[in-house]
Amino acid sequence: MTRANPPSPWWRSPVAVIAAGCLIGMIGFGIRSIFGLFLTPMTLAQDWSRETFALALAIQNLLWGVGLPFAGALADRYGPRYVLAGGAVVYSIGVWGMAQAQDTLLLHLTAGLIVGVGVALTAFSLAMVTIARAVGPDRRSLALGLGTAAGSFGQVLFSPVGQGFISSFGWHRALLLLAAISLLIVPLAFLVPNTNTAKGETFTDQTMREALSEARRHRGYLLLTAGFFACGFHIAFITVHFPAFVQDLGFAAVVGAISIALIGVFNILGSFGSGIYGQRWSKKNGLAALYTLRSVITLGMLLAPKTNLTIYLFAAALGVLWLATVPLTSGIVEQVFGVRYLTTLFGIVFLSHQVGSFIGVWLGGFIYDHTGAYDLMWWIAIAVNLAAAAVHVPIDEHPLPRRLAQRQPSGEAAADG
Repeated sequence: MTRANPPSPWWRSPVAVIAAGCLIGMIGFGIRSIFGLFLTPMTLAQDWSRETFALALAIQNLLWGVGLPFAGALADRYGPRYVLAGGAVVYSIGVWGMAQAQDTLLLHLTAGLIVGVGVALTAFSLAMVTIARAVGPDRRSLALGLGTAAGSFGQVLFSPVGQGFISSFGWHRALLLLAAISLLIVPLAFLVPNTNTAKGETFTDQTMREALSEARRHRGYLLLTAGFFACGFHIAFITVHFPAFVQDLGFAAVVGAISIALIGVFNILGSFGSGIYGQRWSKKNGLAALYTLRSVITLGMLLAPKTNLTIYLFAAALGVLWLATVPLTSGIVEQVFGVRYLTTLFGIVFLSHQVGSFIGVWLGGFIYDHTGAYDLMWWIAIAVNLAAAAVHVPIDEHPLPRRLAQRQPSGEAAADG
């Protein structure tokens, strides 16, 4: 007589896995989303140009993008647990070092290189894939939206907290506090199953080399990768430079902090709504619409009178579109290629995003230092978003034929490794 398998402990339940993944995304993304709040106090205190500070965060974004495919490959091969835990330590060291930086070289090494690697190893996209693997294919787009919304909530939470730290303790101690908070990712990582299998799909014997070759030959994957450049270009520029842009208009620093928080609040709605949309309708059409709307609201902000209400309405509208691209972009990768190498394949797409982030952050500082304003940068952002909208239209988002044979009618993912 066979004995029934003992029930899994509560911390291995899908609810616990999803909660841990959301908290990891919230902390990791939340902290890195508020570095723009430090632009003005740090540049004034250290007598740095905005381009100097912007270059450090541009390097951070580039290292995040370069490191993510490698982080994804490690997570796909060995499981995400130790990647996330080790990344949290690197992240914390980088933020601590940023607080100690007295010259530009050290700033670029810590805030740029080390924090960039730490962000790559704790990226909310790794947490999103963990969440996606805990549910079946019929709920995967929704799960990706939930993971993105959790990262957005981190932005909502850390924006007023970060500004409060700066106002109460100064920028130096504020960074030390954020470095300590980032270490909370370590215990959360050990609640994540250390497996690369997914509920609702059979394990494929496809190698990573074969998966990469397959993706490289897929025209839609290449177009998706090219289009994601615009997302990084636009949002990284705004994340870093918008608080300073608001102060340049004569508003108090708190207006910029509230704006970043508003982006995060409405991003929760946008990300979750994007996940729901992606369950039922064309993801590529949704992406084309999102990029077009980004251009429209940016144009509206430039032409409208600059008041508190204008700034807040722009932040709220942009928030709905902010990371709504992520569930649809990662969803297309999963839909076409499957979940086995999703972290790696999405990591490569995300590299394009971060190349855009590098250029957007650095170019914003360069244009400001040479023209005394951000006006030209806003017009460039409008053009880049319109180009991205056009790129997404011809994407083929249908699953590859081999995927149809790998779907399980029912069943669970393999046990935790």
